[in-house]
Amino acid sequence: METSDLANHLIDALDDVLSSPKDVIALAITTICAGGHLLLEDVPGVGKTTMAKGLAKAISGKVSRIQFTPDMLPSDLTGVSVYDQRSQEFAFRQGPLFANIVIADEVNRANPKTQSAMLEAMGEGHVSVDGNTYSLPDPFFVVATQNPIELEGTYPLPEAQLDRFTACTSLGYPPADVETRAIAQAAGTDPLGGFEALCTLQDVLHLKASAGRVFISEAVAAYIVAILHATRTDESVTFGASPRAGFALAAMAKAWAMLQGRDFVIADDVIALAKPVLAHRLVLRESRFNTSMGSRYDVLDRVLEGIAVPRASQESASRSSSPGWLNRAR
Repeated sequence: METSDLANHLIDALDDVLSSPKDVIALAITTICAGGHLLLEDVPGVGKTTMAKGLAKAISGKVSRIQFTPDMLPSDLTGVSVYDQRSQEFAFRQGPLFANIVIADEVNRANPKTQSAMLEAMGEGHVSVDGNTYSLPDPFFVVATQNPIELEGTYPLPEAQLDRFTACTSLGYPPADVETRAIAQAAGTDPLGGFEALCTLQDVLHLKASAGRVFISEAVAAYIVAILHATRTDESVTFGASPRAGFALAAMAKAWAMLQGRDFVIADDVIALAKPVLAHRLVLRESRFNTSMGSRYDVLDRVLEGIAVPRASQESASRSSSPGWLNRAR
């Protein structure tokens, strides 16, 4: 099976069993292929955990769920060294970070030290415990959630740590017909009960490698840089997108192009991913602690409209085929 066919098969199969929007499922698969991590800003009970479990089951991977609380310690995530009296040596016991897909529920409830431990693991791909370094599984994909409606007892992620998340979006409330079908199902029915693995972890590594080989021209790279610079000079923005954001946008655009069956990136790939990749990284002047995605989307709309789109020799894809997150307001 071709890489684009496999990736789209994963999206279609998960869409059949989950109540999550298909465009969010597509964004999650794109993020996995890009080797990144996903942040979901959502109210409780909309299916974030079920979606992550579905992803893990689809790729034959191990999944772990961490419910963050203010009293958690970094060792609760990374693991600890325990003394074995029989061998008279310390043995390392892995923490919940040692999984292919890690669900980090309400990450903003953890104290800054614990947040930093998780985000360091996301960036480095390993953890250090008692002077020893332990590699995390590959693939390693974090789906972290923040509850935007409860701020008491939380520690909002600093901008530098938000920058570690490749993309950010929300599931939102399901459409009425989807919610009706879910409620009408028999009580206690697991939507993933009969769901079978669709590929192996080796297949996922192949997807990541294939996405990395997608060609991105200097013209498209310059377009990405122009977007980054425009966010830094916009009058309503205090801190714009970082250089890391540019690498993330390029990696996501390459993965998105692969999903479309292309081995090269066009400008519309960048446009399609600009909001989920860049919006959460912007700090607006109106409030340093402004969490409104809608206002950040407005900034990116203005930025994208003000930059000439490179067409080169390739025709741009139709805007009508753009993913749903392109115009979704939070």
